[in-house]
Formats: sequence, structure tokens, C-alpha cells
Amino acid sequence: MIKSKVSDIKRERRKSLFLREISSILQDLAGQEPAVAEVYVSNVDISPNSGICYIYFATFKEPGQDLFDQALKVLKLYRPSLRKSFAQRVRTRYAPDLIFVYDKGKEKERRINQLLDKVQDEFVTNDDE
Repeated sequence: MIKSKVSDIKRERRKSLFLREISSILQDLAGQEPAVAEVYVSNVDISPNSGICYIYFATFKEPGQDLFDQALKVLKLYRPSLRKSFAQRVRTRYAPDLIFVYDKGKEKERRINQLLDKVQDEFVTNDDE
């Protein structure tokens, strides 16, 4: 079954709103918890029935998975208050359950960029010779 364009647009708007509000809430939390300051929200996805909000995290530093695991411990402790704060900001009938996920795509992207930089550096040094 093909979805209508209107439903796709509404879904993308909701995801954008969720990303903006969750990022803001987590930025406030990062001021209190150093482990959360090591990660950032890279993406947000919503389940088809809008009951679950998947929050994808990435890091600027290596090892990303280890930093996320440390932040995840803190995020799990704050999950109920994060959900409550999120529900107050978004003002939806039902606040979705928050699921925290590590974004492996960003780590792959970082590795590919490092490899491309390395190849470019080798290419430039070979042209200079």
C-alpha cells in the first residue's frame, strides 16, 4: 500500500520536531552529566504507530561505542524525566517511549573520511615527487 504524500510530510515534520526538542533537552542534561556531553543526537526515528521514538547517538571521539555505553547508563537513569519533559514540550496526546541507540553509520562515515584523507595525502605527496 502506498502512503499519501501528506502523511509522509506530517511524519517528517514530527521527526524534525522530536529531533529539535530532544536535542535541546539532552543539551541541558549534558551540562549536569559529563558522560552525556560526550555524545550528540544524530537522528530520530518514530515507529509506525508513534509509540516509540528511537534516538540515535554518535560521538566526535573514538572509541564511539564505549563513550555511548557510558552515556547510556546515565540516559537510562534519566529516561522517565526525559520522557516527561519531552511530553511537556511537544504536547502530544501520548508521549512516545524513548529508546536510545548508537548510530553505527556515523562511525562508518568517519572511518571512510579518514581513509579518503589518507589516500588524498598519499596522492598529493606522490605528485610532489
